[in-house]
Amino acid sequence: MNKEKKIKLFLGSTYILIVFVFLWIFFNNFSIQDFSSFELIKNNRNALEELKNRNILISCTIFFIATIIWVLLLGFGSPILLISGFIFGKWLGTFLAVFGLSIGATLLYIFANYFLKDIVNQKFSSKFINLNNKFKKNEFIFFLIYRFVGGIPFFISNILPTIFNVKIGNFFFGSLIGMTPQIFIGVSLGSGFNKILEENSNLPNFLDLLFTPDIYLPILGLIILVFFGLVLRKKFIIN
Repeated sequence: MNKEKKIKLFLGSTYILIVFVFLWIFFNNFSIQDFSSFELIKNNRNALEELKNRNILISCTIFFIATIIWVLLLGFGSPILLISGFIFGKWLGTFLAVFGLSIGATLLYIFANYFLKDIVNQKFSSKFINLNNKFKKNEFIFFLIYRFVGGIPFFISNILPTIFNVKIGNFFFGSLIGMTPQIFIGVSLGSGFNKILEENSNLPNFLDLLFTPDIYLPILGLIILVFFGLVLRKKFIIN
């Protein structure tokens, strides 16, 4: 084994170890009750609101950096969308989530392209060989569609493009633009939950919750987005 491979193996193993340590710390400090108790969430919401209002710039910076680290360590973005909307609201939350997730995803792609490319090729190249030519025809446009369509776990969708040697600039801007619709919907849902907590002393029943405009509109948007994603997937990816 040459020196370069040893360095790659060491750094790759270190990354995996850091991920496992992070997961261990996370699940040892948080339980299901922390995310299911209305009273606990409401109290935490008030504390977060007070903390944010003390210094909005510092709060945004901390959340932005935390988002990048979260993507690098865990590779999935759904909690970020809800938390971003919950804390910062629909518009600022979308801005922070879009840039945080895009930068985090790009850094993860760069890491994977250098350290995990051989493993990714072994595992996935045969399954996605039909996409190679499509990426080569118009890399940015096809990657934009790839990001918009989604349907692949976020971690996998970030490292999979190593097979196609997507340029870093195309990866970043394709992610930034392509993920914005789904991020906006997820953030809007988180913002809606925050509004419900603010306006209610007790959690509404399921039907009242479902028919609240701040909840059903993002869900409706998600359904429409999934429909368009399926159409684009069939037209540009499957064919």
